[in-house]
Order: sequence, then C-alpha cells, then structure tokens
Amino acid sequence: MTHISARDALRAAPHQRAAGRLDLALAAQNGRTRLRSFYQQGCLKARLLRSGPIPELVAINISGGIASGDAVETHLDLGAGACCMFASQAAERIYRALGEAPARISTRLTLAPEARLFYLPQETILFDGFSLDRHLDIDIAPGATLVGVESLVFGRLAMGEALRSGCLKDRIAITRAGKTLWRDVARLEGDLFAQLDQPGLAGGARAMASLFAIGPDLAAKLPGLRAALPGAGVSLHDDLLLARILAPDAITLRRRVVAVLAILSEFGLPRVWQS
Repeated sequence: MTHISARDALRAAPHQRAAGRLDLALAAQNGRTRLRSFYQQGCLKARLLRSGPIPELVAINISGGIASGDAVETHLDLGAGACCMFASQAAERIYRALGEAPARISTRLTLAPEARLFYLPQETILFDGFSLDRHLDIDIAPGATLVGVESLVFGRLAMGEALRSGCLKDRIAITRAGKTLWRDVARLEGDLFAQLDQPGLAGGARAMASLFAIGPDLAAKLPGLRAALPGAGVSLHDDLLLARILAPDAITLRRRVVAVLAILSEFGLPRVWQS
C-alpha cells in the first residue's frame, strides 16, 4: 500500500476557485440617487451607505483575496443625473499563482448624461508569484462627470517581500460617444522589482496609481494638483485629466492620492478610506 503524505494529498487536490459578480444600477429620482437594480453573486457583495453627502456603494470580496483561476466581475450603471461614490471595503490582495490560469478582474462602468461617479477602490496588493489579468472599461456620456483612481502596490513591503516573479496584464479604457478618450495598457512579467528599478519605468517605486478625471473646471484645479504632486506627470487634454503617481511604498502612495482627491472631490473620501 502506497503511503501519501498529507502535504502531497493537498498538492494533488484540485484548487478551489472563487467567482463573484456584481450588477448594480442607480437612477436619479426626485432629487435623490436610488437603486434601480441590484444583483450579487458568489464572493462579491455590495452595500449602499447613505450617511454621507452622497450615496456610497461599497464592494466586498468575502473570499479574502484573489488567487490564480479566480474571476470577479463588476458592472455599474449610473442613469442620468445619478451621483455616487464607489469604493472597495479594503485593499484587494492578489496571491501567489498556483496554476497557469491568471486571476481575472473585470470592471465596467457606464455613466449617462449628467451622472457623477467617484470611482475610488482601495489599493491592489500584488504578492510574489502572482498572475493577474485586469480590465477597467468606462463608457461615459457627454455631460457626465468622473473621478477615478486605480492603485497598485508591488509586494508586502512591510514584510520585506520582493517581487521576483509575477505577471501583470492591466488595461484601462475610457470611451465617450463611441470615441476612445484614453487607453492605458501595461504588461509586466518576470522579475518585477528589477523592471521597476529602471529609470524609464518607475525609477525604483514600489507603488503607483493611475488617476483620471473628466468634467468641467479641471483647468482651474491643475496648478493645485501639480503642487500636490511634485515631479509627477499631470496632464489635461480638453476635459480629460490624467496623473501617474509613483511612491516608494503604500503609505506614501495613499497620502499622495488623498491629497489629489481632496482637490478633485468636494464630497471628501469614502468612509472605508477613513477607517
């Protein structure tokens, strides 16, 4: 009789995968933003908070993190005149890949005319050996307003972790009336710290954020944004503002992002950012 150790049995067992989906729609009615439809499935849940100046939608991943083979998908539709903040309950963790299939995160945001969305998920933390394929697609109608940020932290820096292996495929696309306003595609694979050390890529940064905004009066805010982000790239084309923020660690990145959001959002930060 062949003896199989508990460790070998665990390795041979199929890995459990997590899947989640949110389909959320908001509509303006009698001067208030209300839920028009709400669907949650699997590991993704959502809560609507109304205690602040505008409604806050909070996404919750009850699986505790994302690993290879997991797939989560979020669709958020804001009707004409609807207004809300969208945030994640906590930083998302992308664990070491145990197989060939990457973890997949797909988000689609749709804004009707005069809708206002503050898309403010917390940081995504990448563990050594991770594999992630992430897409963010935004379709914004003329007259709508958007402020958004996507943040990445490379490794558990407080634990001294170095990302010597990993695979990141990341895409952000913003369209309006069928026209592409911005498309940002990144792919990093292999020894990520060695690549991030390159002056032309990140210059040694271990955390970064892409910040984007569409709306009126952004030109007036541009000097304050550049003062809050010395050395960072901040640009404005028509009514589309873009900023790439680099930082040595997650805490510094959070401080810089908060400083920018204080200028761009008159409603402050989501409550989950303040806990």
